[in-house]
Amino acid sequence: MRRASETFVIVQGTSLLKVAAALFLFMLLIFSISGLLTSLKPQYRLTSTSVNQAATNVNGELLYQLMGWENHHFLTVKPDAASPNLTNLVFKLASNINLDDPRSLLGRELPGFFQFDGQILVAGEGTNYTNMPMESAPPIEIMKAEREASLQNLEDLEQPLEGKKPAVPGQTTGKRKVVYLYFTHNRESYLPYLKGVTNPNLAQHSKINVMNIGDHLKTSLEDRGIGTFVDKTDIQENLNKKKWDYTQSYQESGLVVREAMASNRDLHYFIDIHRDSQRKGKTTTTLNGKAYAKLAFIIGGRNPNHEKNEKLARELHKRLEAKYKGLSRGVFVKPAGTGNAVYNQNLSENAILIEFGGVDNTFEELNRSADALAEVFSEFYWQAEKVNSDTDQSTNKQ
Repeated sequence: MRRASETFVIVQGTSLLKVAAALFLFMLLIFSISGLLTSLKPQYRLTSTSVNQAATNVNGELLYQLMGWENHHFLTVKPDAASPNLTNLVFKLASNINLDDPRSLLGRELPGFFQFDGQILVAGEGTNYTNMPMESAPPIEIMKAEREASLQNLEDLEQPLEGKKPAVPGQTTGKRKVVYLYFTHNRESYLPYLKGVTNPNLAQHSKINVMNIGDHLKTSLEDRGIGTFVDKTDIQENLNKKKWDYTQSYQESGLVVREAMASNRDLHYFIDIHRDSQRKGKTTTTLNGKAYAKLAFIIGGRNPNHEKNEKLARELHKRLEAKYKGLSRGVFVKPAGTGNAVYNQNLSENAILIEFGGVDNTFEELNRSADALAEVFSEFYWQAEKVNSDTDQSTNKQ
Protein backbone atom coordinates (compact mmCIF):
# COMPACT_ATOMS: atom_id res chain seq x y z
CA MET A 1 0.00 0.00 0.00
CA ARG A 2 2.85 2.33 0.87
CA ARG A 3 4.62 1.60 -2.40
CA ALA A 4 1.49 2.40 -4.41
CA SER A 5 1.13 5.67 -2.52
CA GLU A 6 4.77 6.56 -3.13
CA THR A 7 4.40 5.71 -6.80
CA PHE A 8 1.33 7.94 -7.01
CA VAL A 9 3.20 10.83 -5.40
CA ILE A 10 6.15 10.40 -7.77
CA VAL A 11 3.86 10.32 -10.82
CA GLN A 12 1.92 13.31 -9.57
CA GLY A 13 5.16 15.21 -8.90
CA THR A 14 6.47 14.35 -12.35
CA SER A 15 3.23 15.61 -13.93
CA LEU A 16 3.46 18.87 -11.98
CA LEU A 17 7.05 19.33 -13.10
CA LYS A 18 6.02 18.78 -16.70
CA VAL A 19 3.21 21.30 -16.36
CA ALA A 20 5.54 23.80 -14.70
CA ALA A 21 8.17 23.25 -17.39
CA ALA A 22 5.58 23.68 -20.15
CA LEU A 23 4.28 26.85 -18.49
CA PHE A 24 7.82 28.18 -18.14
CA LEU A 25 8.57 27.49 -21.81
CA PHE A 26 5.30 29.10 -22.84
CA MET A 27 6.07 32.25 -20.81
CA LEU A 28 9.59 32.31 -22.22
CA LEU A 29 8.19 32.09 -25.74
CA ILE A 30 5.75 34.93 -25.07
CA PHE A 31 8.48 37.18 -23.66
CA SER A 32 10.79 36.31 -26.56
CA ILE A 33 8.17 37.14 -29.17
CA SER A 34 7.24 40.35 -27.34
CA GLY A 35 10.88 41.36 -27.12
CA LEU A 36 11.39 40.66 -30.82
CA LEU A 37 8.34 42.67 -31.89
CA THR A 38 9.17 45.68 -29.71
CA SER A 39 12.80 45.70 -30.84
CA LEU A 40 11.83 46.09 -34.49
CA LYS A 41 12.04 49.49 -36.08
CA PRO A 42 8.64 51.29 -35.96
CA GLN A 43 8.06 50.92 -39.71
CA TYR A 44 8.37 47.11 -39.50
CA ARG A 45 6.21 46.49 -36.44
CA LEU A 46 2.84 44.77 -36.69
CA THR A 47 0.06 47.27 -36.14
CA SER A 48 -3.69 47.29 -35.73
CA THR A 49 -5.76 50.36 -36.52
CA SER A 50 -8.54 49.15 -34.22
CA VAL A 51 -6.16 48.71 -31.28
CA ASN A 52 -4.64 52.11 -31.94
CA GLN A 53 -8.07 53.72 -32.05
CA ALA A 54 -9.07 52.00 -28.82
CA ALA A 55 -5.91 53.16 -27.07
CA THR A 56 -6.55 56.71 -28.28
CA ASN A 57 -9.95 56.73 -26.57
CA VAL A 58 -8.55 55.52 -23.26
CA ASN A 59 -7.33 58.92 -22.10
CA GLY A 60 -6.58 60.35 -18.68
CA GLU A 61 -10.09 61.75 -18.22
CA LEU A 62 -11.66 58.32 -18.76
CA LEU A 63 -9.24 56.59 -16.40
CA TYR A 64 -9.91 59.27 -13.77
CA GLN A 65 -13.66 58.69 -13.99
CA LEU A 66 -13.31 54.89 -13.81
CA MET A 67 -11.15 55.19 -10.71
CA GLY A 68 -13.67 57.64 -9.25
CA TRP A 69 -16.48 55.13 -9.57
CA GLU A 70 -14.48 52.72 -7.41
CA ASN A 71 -13.19 55.35 -4.99
CA HIS A 72 -15.46 58.39 -4.69
CA HIS A 73 -12.72 60.43 -3.03
CA PHE A 74 -11.18 60.94 -6.47
CA LEU A 75 -14.31 62.75 -7.67
CA THR A 76 -14.27 65.12 -4.70
CA VAL A 77 -10.89 66.43 -5.84
CA LYS A 78 -12.24 67.34 -9.27
CA PRO A 79 -16.05 67.39 -9.02
CA ASP A 80 -16.50 69.35 -12.27
CA ALA A 81 -14.82 66.70 -14.42
CA ALA A 82 -16.96 65.80 -17.39
CA SER A 83 -18.29 62.26 -17.25
CA PRO A 84 -17.42 60.27 -20.40
CA ASN A 85 -20.24 58.86 -22.49
CA LEU A 86 -19.49 55.17 -22.11
CA THR A 87 -22.35 54.17 -24.41
CA ASN A 88 -20.79 56.04 -27.35
CA LEU A 89 -17.33 54.80 -26.44
CA VAL A 90 -18.36 51.14 -26.21
CA PHE A 91 -20.31 51.43 -29.48
CA LYS A 92 -17.26 52.95 -31.20
CA LEU A 93 -14.90 50.26 -29.92
CA ALA A 94 -17.32 47.40 -30.62
CA SER A 95 -18.32 48.48 -34.15
CA ASN A 96 -15.24 50.51 -35.15
CA ILE A 97 -17.69 53.22 -36.25
CA ASN A 98 -17.22 56.84 -35.24
CA LEU A 99 -20.38 58.84 -35.94
CA ASP A 100 -18.26 62.00 -36.11
CA ASP A 101 -16.18 60.52 -38.93
CA PRO A 102 -18.14 59.37 -42.01
CA ARG A 103 -15.15 57.37 -43.30
CA SER A 104 -15.58 54.85 -40.48
CA LEU A 105 -18.96 53.74 -41.90
CA LEU A 106 -17.11 52.16 -44.83
CA GLY A 107 -14.43 50.61 -42.63
CA ARG A 108 -11.94 48.55 -44.59
CA GLU A 109 -14.43 47.26 -47.14
CA LEU A 110 -13.10 49.35 -50.04
CA PRO A 111 -9.68 48.46 -51.49
CA GLY A 112 -7.11 51.18 -50.87
CA PHE A 113 -9.44 53.03 -48.52
CA PHE A 114 -6.59 53.39 -45.99
CA GLN A 115 -5.28 56.26 -48.11
CA PHE A 116 -8.12 58.40 -46.75
CA ASP A 117 -7.34 57.54 -43.15
CA GLY A 118 -5.81 60.04 -40.81
CA GLN A 119 -6.52 62.30 -37.90
CA ILE A 120 -6.94 66.06 -37.92
CA LEU A 121 -4.69 67.50 -35.23
CA VAL A 122 -5.36 71.12 -36.12
CA ALA A 123 -8.09 71.99 -38.61
CA GLY A 124 -7.58 74.87 -40.98
CA GLU A 125 -10.44 76.95 -42.33
CA GLY A 126 -13.02 74.67 -44.01
CA THR A 127 -11.13 71.47 -43.17
CA ASN A 128 -13.05 68.36 -42.12
CA TYR A 129 -12.89 64.60 -42.61
CA THR A 130 -14.49 64.83 -46.06
CA ASN A 131 -11.71 66.92 -47.62
CA MET A 132 -8.53 65.70 -45.95
CA PRO A 133 -5.32 65.41 -48.01
CA MET A 134 -5.14 62.17 -49.93
CA GLU A 135 -2.52 60.38 -51.95
CA SER A 136 -2.85 58.05 -54.90
CA ALA A 137 -0.18 55.90 -56.51
CA PRO A 138 0.31 56.50 -60.24
CA PRO A 139 -0.02 53.66 -62.78
CA ILE A 140 3.13 51.60 -63.33
CA GLU A 141 3.73 52.93 -66.85
CA ILE A 142 3.65 56.48 -65.50
CA MET A 143 6.00 55.62 -62.66
CA LYS A 144 8.55 54.29 -65.11
CA ALA A 145 8.09 57.30 -67.42
CA GLU A 146 7.48 54.94 -70.33
CA ARG A 147 5.13 57.58 -71.66
CA GLU A 148 4.85 61.19 -70.55
CA ALA A 149 2.44 63.93 -71.52
CA SER A 150 3.58 66.86 -73.63
CA LEU A 151 4.10 70.04 -71.64
CA GLN A 152 2.25 73.34 -71.91
CA ASN A 153 1.99 76.74 -70.17
CA LEU A 154 5.69 76.69 -69.35
CA GLU A 155 5.79 80.50 -69.35
CA ASP A 156 4.39 80.28 -65.81
CA LEU A 157 7.77 79.01 -64.63
CA GLU A 158 9.55 82.08 -65.99
CA GLN A 159 7.45 84.69 -64.22
CA PRO A 160 9.41 86.93 -61.81
CA LEU A 161 8.67 87.10 -58.11
CA GLU A 162 5.61 89.17 -57.28
CA GLY A 163 5.80 92.39 -55.31
CA LYS A 164 8.86 93.76 -53.63
CA LYS A 165 11.80 91.55 -52.88
CA PRO A 166 12.32 91.16 -49.12
CA ALA A 167 14.71 93.70 -47.62
CA VAL A 168 18.28 92.60 -47.11
CA PRO A 169 18.08 90.51 -43.93
CA GLY A 170 19.70 91.88 -40.81
CA GLN A 171 21.00 88.41 -40.06
CA THR A 172 22.04 85.48 -42.19
CA THR A 173 23.29 81.94 -41.86
CA GLY A 174 26.16 82.87 -44.17
CA LYS A 175 27.54 79.91 -46.06
CA ARG A 176 25.71 77.45 -43.81
CA LYS A 177 22.80 75.54 -45.34
CA VAL A 178 20.35 74.91 -42.51
CA VAL A 179 17.18 73.95 -44.43
CA TYR A 180 17.04 70.81 -46.56
CA LEU A 181 14.31 70.45 -49.20
CA TYR A 182 13.71 67.08 -50.82
CA PHE A 183 11.01 65.22 -52.73
CA THR A 184 10.06 61.62 -51.95
CA HIS A 185 7.43 61.59 -54.72
CA ASN A 186 9.48 63.85 -56.94
CA ARG A 187 7.43 63.35 -60.11
CA GLU A 188 4.13 64.57 -58.66
CA SER A 189 3.02 67.20 -61.17
CA TYR A 190 0.13 69.55 -61.95
CA LEU A 191 -2.53 69.10 -64.64
CA PRO A 192 -2.37 72.67 -66.09
CA TYR A 193 1.09 71.80 -67.48
CA LEU A 194 0.30 68.36 -68.88
CA LYS A 195 -1.27 68.62 -72.30
CA GLY A 196 -4.39 66.51 -72.73
CA VAL A 197 -4.24 65.02 -69.20
CA THR A 198 -7.32 65.32 -66.98
CA ASN A 199 -7.01 62.25 -64.73
CA PRO A 200 -5.46 63.23 -61.35
CA ASN A 201 -3.74 59.83 -61.12
CA LEU A 202 -1.81 60.68 -64.29
CA ALA A 203 -0.48 64.00 -62.97
CA GLN A 204 3.12 62.81 -63.01
CA HIS A 205 6.11 64.11 -64.95
CA SER A 206 9.89 63.80 -64.79
CA LYS A 207 10.57 67.42 -65.78
CA ILE A 208 7.76 69.63 -64.46
CA ASN A 209 6.80 68.64 -60.93
CA VAL A 210 7.05 69.52 -57.23
CA MET A 211 10.80 70.05 -57.53
CA ASN A 212 10.07 73.36 -59.26
CA ILE A 213 8.45 74.53 -56.01
CA GLY A 214 11.68 73.70 -54.21
CA ASP A 215 13.60 76.10 -56.43
CA HIS A 216 11.25 78.96 -55.63
CA LEU A 217 11.10 78.19 -51.91
CA LYS A 218 14.91 78.08 -51.74
CA THR A 219 15.17 81.54 -53.34
CA SER A 220 12.52 82.96 -51.03
CA LEU A 221 14.19 81.53 -47.91
CA GLU A 222 17.64 82.73 -48.90
CA ASP A 223 16.25 86.20 -49.60
CA ARG A 224 15.46 86.15 -45.89
CA GLY A 225 18.94 85.06 -44.86
CA ILE A 226 18.29 81.32 -44.44
CA GLY A 227 20.72 79.07 -46.31
CA THR A 228 18.79 76.31 -48.09
CA PHE A 229 19.80 73.20 -50.01
CA VAL A 230 17.49 71.62 -52.59
CA ASP A 231 18.09 67.92 -53.21
CA LYS A 232 16.76 66.98 -56.65
CA THR A 233 17.53 63.29 -56.48
CA ASP A 234 15.13 61.49 -58.81
CA ILE A 235 13.71 59.05 -56.26
CA GLN A 236 11.43 57.47 -58.86
CA GLU A 237 14.36 56.77 -61.16
CA ASN A 238 16.23 55.14 -58.26
CA LEU A 239 13.19 52.94 -57.57
CA ASN A 240 13.09 51.88 -61.21
CA LYS A 241 16.80 51.02 -61.21
CA LYS A 242 16.46 48.93 -58.05
CA LYS A 243 13.18 47.41 -59.25
CA TRP A 244 11.56 48.63 -56.04
CA ASP A 245 7.85 49.23 -55.58
CA TYR A 246 6.34 52.73 -55.26
CA THR A 247 5.54 51.96 -51.63
CA GLN A 248 9.30 51.89 -50.98
CA SER A 249 9.70 55.54 -51.94
CA TYR A 250 10.29 56.67 -48.36
CA GLN A 251 12.84 53.93 -47.83
CA GLU A 252 14.79 55.29 -50.81
CA SER A 253 14.44 58.96 -49.89
CA GLY A 254 15.47 58.08 -46.33
CA LEU A 255 18.81 56.88 -47.66
CA VAL A 256 19.26 60.21 -49.44
CA VAL A 257 18.38 62.23 -46.33
CA ARG A 258 20.72 60.21 -44.11
CA GLU A 259 23.57 60.78 -46.54
CA ALA A 260 22.88 64.53 -46.55
CA MET A 261 22.79 64.64 -42.75
CA ALA A 262 26.11 62.81 -42.54
CA SER A 263 27.82 65.15 -45.02
CA ASN A 264 26.44 68.43 -43.66
CA ARG A 265 26.03 68.83 -39.90
CA ASP A 266 24.57 72.33 -40.36
CA LEU A 267 21.31 70.97 -41.76
CA HIS A 268 18.65 71.39 -39.10
CA TYR A 269 15.24 71.47 -40.84
CA PHE A 270 14.07 68.83 -43.32
CA ILE A 271 11.04 69.50 -45.52
CA ASP A 272 9.62 66.84 -47.84
CA ILE A 273 7.55 68.61 -50.52
CA HIS A 274 4.53 66.82 -52.03
CA ARG A 275 1.37 67.57 -53.99
CA ASP A 276 -2.13 66.52 -52.92
CA SER A 277 -4.52 64.59 -55.19
CA GLN A 278 -7.57 66.65 -54.21
CA ARG A 279 -9.15 69.01 -56.75
CA LYS A 280 -8.85 72.77 -56.95
CA GLY A 281 -11.90 73.68 -54.88
CA LYS A 282 -10.33 72.01 -51.86
CA THR A 283 -6.72 73.09 -52.44
CA THR A 284 -7.08 76.77 -53.37
CA THR A 285 -7.94 79.93 -51.47
CA THR A 286 -8.13 83.63 -52.34
CA LEU A 287 -6.34 86.21 -50.20
CA ASN A 288 -6.44 89.93 -51.03
CA GLY A 289 -7.79 89.14 -54.47
CA LYS A 290 -5.04 86.65 -55.36
CA ALA A 291 -5.25 82.87 -55.59
CA TYR A 292 -2.99 80.75 -53.39
CA ALA A 293 -2.42 76.99 -53.31
CA LYS A 294 -3.28 75.72 -49.85
CA LEU A 295 -0.68 74.00 -47.67
CA ALA A 296 -1.18 70.90 -45.53
CA PHE A 297 1.22 69.60 -42.88
CA ILE A 298 1.42 65.80 -42.62
CA ILE A 299 2.89 64.02 -39.59
CA GLY A 300 3.75 60.31 -39.43
CA GLY A 301 2.11 58.86 -36.34
CA ARG A 302 4.12 55.66 -36.60
CA ASN A 303 7.23 57.62 -35.72
CA PRO A 304 7.59 57.15 -31.92
CA ASN A 305 8.77 60.77 -31.56
CA HIS A 306 6.06 62.31 -33.71
CA GLU A 307 5.01 64.76 -30.99
CA LYS A 308 8.20 66.73 -31.63
CA ASN A 309 7.48 66.92 -35.36
CA GLU A 310 3.93 68.00 -34.55
CA LYS A 311 5.26 70.92 -32.53
CA LEU A 312 7.00 72.42 -35.57
CA ALA A 313 3.99 71.84 -37.83
CA ARG A 314 1.59 73.41 -35.32
CA GLU A 315 3.84 76.45 -34.97
CA LEU A 316 4.03 77.05 -38.74
CA HIS A 317 0.27 76.54 -39.07
CA LYS A 318 -0.38 79.05 -36.29
CA ARG A 319 1.85 81.66 -37.92
CA LEU A 320 0.22 81.14 -41.32
CA GLU A 321 -3.21 81.55 -39.73
CA ALA A 322 -2.11 84.87 -38.23
CA LYS A 323 -0.81 86.32 -41.51
CA TYR A 324 -2.53 84.31 -44.26
CA LYS A 325 -5.74 83.00 -42.74
CA GLY A 326 -7.14 80.08 -44.69
CA LEU A 327 -3.87 79.26 -46.46
CA SER A 328 -3.11 76.27 -44.21
CA ARG A 329 -5.48 73.32 -44.40
CA GLY A 330 -4.18 72.24 -41.01
CA VAL A 331 -1.99 69.61 -39.38
CA PHE A 332 -2.79 65.95 -40.02
CA VAL A 333 -1.36 62.76 -38.60
CA LYS A 334 -1.29 59.45 -40.41
CA PRO A 335 -1.50 56.74 -37.72
CA ALA A 336 0.06 53.30 -37.71
CA GLY A 337 -1.67 50.99 -40.15
CA THR A 338 -2.17 53.67 -42.82
CA GLY A 339 0.74 53.20 -45.17
CA ASN A 340 4.26 54.36 -44.35
CA ALA A 341 3.21 56.71 -41.52
CA VAL A 342 6.84 57.57 -40.65
CA TYR A 343 7.88 59.72 -43.63
CA ASN A 344 11.53 59.84 -42.47
CA GLN A 345 10.46 62.08 -39.59
CA ASN A 346 12.21 59.69 -37.22
CA LEU A 347 15.48 61.16 -38.49
CA SER A 348 14.91 64.59 -36.94
CA GLU A 349 12.44 66.34 -34.66
CA ASN A 350 12.48 69.16 -37.23
CA ALA A 351 11.34 67.01 -40.15
CA ILE A 352 7.93 67.62 -41.74
CA LEU A 353 6.02 66.79 -44.90
CA ILE A 354 4.13 69.60 -46.65
CA GLU A 355 1.52 69.16 -49.38
CA PHE A 356 1.66 72.11 -51.78
CA GLY A 357 -1.73 72.53 -53.43
CA GLY A 358 -3.42 69.86 -55.52
CA VAL A 359 -3.40 68.53 -59.06
CA ASP A 360 -5.13 71.62 -60.50
CA ASN A 361 -2.98 74.38 -59.03
CA THR A 362 -0.67 76.59 -61.09
CA PHE A 363 2.88 77.63 -60.25
CA GLU A 364 1.66 81.19 -59.90
CA GLU A 365 -0.53 80.01 -57.00
CA LEU A 366 2.11 77.62 -55.68
CA ASN A 367 4.87 80.23 -55.67
CA ARG A 368 2.73 82.69 -53.73
CA SER A 369 2.25 80.01 -51.09
CA ALA A 370 5.97 79.24 -51.08
CA ASP A 371 6.68 82.94 -50.40
CA ALA A 372 4.14 82.97 -47.56
CA LEU A 373 5.69 79.86 -46.02
CA ALA A 374 9.19 81.34 -46.35
CA GLU A 375 8.02 84.50 -44.60
CA VAL A 376 6.56 82.78 -41.55
CA PHE A 377 9.31 80.17 -41.42
CA SER A 378 12.04 82.82 -41.41
CA GLU A 379 10.32 84.66 -38.55
CA PHE A 380 10.08 81.41 -36.61
CA TYR A 381 13.69 80.47 -37.40
CA TRP A 382 15.27 83.76 -36.34
CA GLN A 383 13.16 83.89 -33.21
CA ALA A 384 14.27 80.37 -32.29
CA GLU A 385 17.90 81.31 -33.02
CA LYS A 386 17.64 84.31 -30.71
CA VAL A 387 16.23 82.17 -27.91
CA ASN A 388 19.03 79.62 -28.34
CA SER A 389 21.66 82.40 -28.39
CA ASP A 390 20.30 83.99 -25.22
CA THR A 391 20.23 80.59 -23.51
CA ASP A 392 23.84 79.90 -24.48
CA GLN A 393 24.97 83.29 -23.19
CA SER A 394 23.14 82.75 -19.91
CA THR A 395 24.75 79.33 -19.50
CA ASN A 396 28.24 80.72 -20.21
CA LYS A 397 27.82 83.45 -17.60
CA GLN A 398 26.94 80.88 -14.99
